[in-house]
Amino acid sequence: MLYNGDCPVCSFEIDRYSAYSGRRGLPIRFDDLNGPRLSDWGLTEDQAARRLYVLHDGEVRSGIDGFIVLWRQMPRTRWLGRIVALPGVRQVASVLYDYAAAPLIYRWHLRRQARA
Repeated sequence: MLYNGDCPVCSFEIDRYSAYSGRRGLPIRFDDLNGPRLSDWGLTEDQAARRLYVLHDGEVRSGIDGFIVLWRQMPRTRWLGRIVALPGVRQVASVLYDYAAAPLIYRWHLRRQARA
């Protein structure tokens, strides 16, 4: 999974997933886009900062589809992955993520970068 470790919202959520998967011994790797593994993903830093990416079974998924893949890998959140994957729910969740949450978090990221 690729995420923005400099983003307080992203790192809060991903730190919880990482801690949980570590305790359970789940084979999930969490790559910070600000670290050396970004080149493994074939994305620029700007592309990676715009949304969440998950690589699973050789396929890169992003946005809500990425979250669904991630949630399905963890017993505690498997139910959430099943619900969000339902027809209608997936579309609504994708619209909310693509047009509200992701752009808002990305703009926040750009403001933090400008201040640094």
